[in-house]
Amino acid sequence: MNIIEIRGLTKDYALGKTTVRALRGVDLEIAKGDLITIMGPSGSGKTTLLNVIGGIDMATSGSVRIAGRELTTLRDRDVTDLRLHSMGFIFQTFNLIPVLTATENVEFPLLLQKKLPRREIRAKAEKLLDEVGLTEFRHHRPSELSGGQRQRVAIARALVTHPDIVLADEPTANLDSANGEAILQLMKEMNRREQTTFLFSTHDQNVLKYARTVVRIKDGRIDPS
Repeated sequence: MNIIEIRGLTKDYALGKTTVRALRGVDLEIAKGDLITIMGPSGSGKTTLLNVIGGIDMATSGSVRIAGRELTTLRDRDVTDLRLHSMGFIFQTFNLIPVLTATENVEFPLLLQKKLPRREIRAKAEKLLDEVGLTEFRHHRPSELSGGQRQRVAIARALVTHPDIVLADEPTANLDSANGEAILQLMKEMNRREQTTFLFSTHDQNVLKYARTVVRIKDGRIDPS
């Protein structure tokens, strides 16, 4: 069963009077429970592809189906709902809320979902922070954390809702080798245990050994070689 189906996907950006074609007719099928790595040089379209799948950017043309729902025709409210309840995001820029502690940042998606009691939300957040090695930093705000620590908070936040799909843009970019390995092991276990579908965009060759499927992208097109 495919959880993501993409057909003829294009994405153009206007840069002054020039049109930049970031994606050029991408076709891609991703099975539920896959752990897939999207590899390619800088500017190849990796991040744009993740952003379109996640509804952060809208396609210029083509079809993007997430769990049978056509993303390109959904209302903004429905796209937001789909992201909140079905997806987790790990951004290169972290996107943490500066005034919140590490624990509060991880709790935030669960608070938005309004499904669980406050005590259970706190317990889930603290458990994940422990799993990413940040127990002693749980009361620190982002400005008090290193880049690698902020990355681990962002990863815990992405996983705390147990989403169907996790979109991870360079998830190990700010981590040393030991922490990177631990994070990848955590995601691999979640993939095995819960059939969570992971899409990694990365330059990191070490991520390849965790992937079941490798997709290479070049100049906005899937490279069949």
